[in-house]
Amino acid sequence: MDMTLPTWIYQGRVFNDILDFPKDTYGFIYEVTHKPTGQKYIGKKVLFFERNKRLGKKALEELRLERKAQGIGGRTPLKQKIITESDWKEYYGSHPKIKQLVKDSKDLKADFEKKILDLVPNKKLLTYYECKHLFINDVLESYSHQYINDNILGKFYRKDFSND
Repeated sequence: MDMTLPTWIYQGRVFNDILDFPKDTYGFIYEVTHKPTGQKYIGKKVLFFERNKRLGKKALEELRLERKAQGIGGRTPLKQKIITESDWKEYYGSHPKIKQLVKDSKDLKADFEKKILDLVPNKKLLTYYECKHLFINDVLESYSHQYINDNILGKFYRKDFSND
């Protein structure tokens, strides 16, 4: 593990390896704090990326032969699902301001605190719990603008509130 990166903390425990998560964890809700400014960002992160990779001619032919040998009929799929560990260890958030703060930082470990708020078992609940934390923390209406978040679900925006 890169000791220059801040680690994720959940209920006082350090999470710096995929094996630190319970087996049924799909992703997590997090809060990143930029210590020099006190600004925070709440977001969600999946632990694994899933993508469909198009098979090449050689791989397709091997798959056809394998399926035939196993007695599996029908069309041979042209794509294969590939699952890889996400970039959760190095992740800070998707907002451009957070990305800029990370880029400008000389010492990520000193400048940032990364806290896991909830461990979540599936995609649907990941979005639910992210929204729950965004609303509970009043990220759009906060007068101090402690939170960098400026929208929720791309439907509710800070700019829509007249008190800012």
